[in-house]
Amino acid sequence: MKHNVFAPSVGESITEVSILKWLKSNGQQVRNGEVLLEIESDKATVEVAAEATGALTILKQAGERMTVGSVIGMIDDAVTGTAGAEPAKASAPTSPSPAPSAAAAAPAQAASSGARPSGSQPSGPALSQMAAGPGASPVRGHAAGATAAGMATTTTQAARHAPVAAPAAPTPPAGPQYVDQPGDRRVPMSMLRQRIAERLKYAQSTAAILTTFNEVDMTAVMALRNKHKDDFKAKHGVPLSFMSFFTRASVEALKAIPDVNASIDGKDVIFHDYCDIGIAVGTDRGLVVPVIRGADKMGFVDIEKKMAELATKARDGKLGLADLAGGTFTISNGGTYGSLLSTPILNPPQSGILGMHKIQERPVAINGKVEIRPMMYLALSYDHRIVDGKGAVTFLVQLREFLENPEKLKFSM
Repeated sequence: MKHNVFAPSVGESITEVSILKWLKSNGQQVRNGEVLLEIESDKATVEVAAEATGALTILKQAGERMTVGSVIGMIDDAVTGTAGAEPAKASAPTSPSPAPSAAAAAPAQAASSGARPSGSQPSGPALSQMAAGPGASPVRGHAAGATAAGMATTTTQAARHAPVAAPAAPTPPAGPQYVDQPGDRRVPMSMLRQRIAERLKYAQSTAAILTTFNEVDMTAVMALRNKHKDDFKAKHGVPLSFMSFFTRASVEALKAIPDVNASIDGKDVIFHDYCDIGIAVGTDRGLVVPVIRGADKMGFVDIEKKMAELATKARDGKLGLADLAGGTFTISNGGTYGSLLSTPILNPPQSGILGMHKIQERPVAINGKVEIRPMMYLALSYDHRIVDGKGAVTFLVQLREFLENPEKLKFSM
């Protein structure tokens, strides 16, 4: 009997997906439950597993796009396959056969709703959440887009794989057409990168983005960290990083200037009486921004453990949509890559994003004398529709005050 492999539904608002890569070859023997390929949408990357044992026939190649529910391969349980064959297109698929109903997945709330997502979404037997795509947009050139909606509820295999008609794409504005030159290499933009570009342009087109700068003397934070980092790692199993100091300081500054922690919904301003902080994490596929929920209720240990958990999931491709949805404020550490100064781009509907940068020794005036101090430039990009210049500058002054006097952050082991 031949069993169809379908392009899965990966979200209630997603109608088109593309094949990122096949993990099995055409004609290869596969087992029920083995991962066959990775599917990419504009919001997430997921694994598709076999639902039968037999020889695999590949019908759609890596890079091809198709509507949700399309047949992309077949597994013939009456044939013993071999390994090592190159993927190749084959005969037309057979009709899908009904299967037992799948568990319903609760939808995750989108960031624009202003409410906090709760819980993660379960996945079906042949679909495993792998790497969630667009999160916040940390820095120009290293950007990610906005949050994703939850998984759609399904009941039968036919319903789960039923194609959904994609809405007509808007006509792009007329512009100069590029003519390929010798040595040019044209590669289709991935769906994730298209989504990133869309969200970045949306942020620039809708928000009144302005960036203000300050600098902080990192002497006190570095001394406190150096004093405790070995004992901290030995006791808790995670390193004591600068990011936890900045997260705690940001929380305190957001409490003082709540406009930076707010968002616009139509003609209303939504103030969040909690701090869900997005932290940019670099991965092989680009930056993602998982969210530390309830950061305002956490101490240094809890923050470091949560960051380590999310960073591991991000680099292993195991982030779920619930890990990325929401967030009220974002921190991006461009200093990891050596950036001395940058202007971060907002992650809608958030009204603020903080850019950290490289710590560099510079001469500064201290009590009338020139001293060499480890200094860091800080950048706050904010939505001027909500946040006035006074509020933005005050936020950075508050942040600097906590970082230059870290005992106010009540550090504890």
